[in-house]
Amino acid sequence: MTKKVCKNCNLIYEGERCPGCGSQEYSEEIKGRVIVLDPEKSEIGQKLKINKAGEYAISKTSG
Repeated sequence: MTKKVCKNCNLIYEGERCPGCGSQEYSEEIKGRVIVLDPEKSEIGQKLKINKAGEYAISKTSG
């Protein structure tokens, strides 16, 4: 199954819907990614406004 990037919250996932926000709008191309384990303690997570642990795209292409 192909990994998808949610266009709403940037979470990288597999499946029909984004498990983070429920959106079905996605891109399949990722230019960069970050894994946030503890969003409350992560400076990067805070700067990217991430509030759930997971793998996120930091730059995605439209498509």
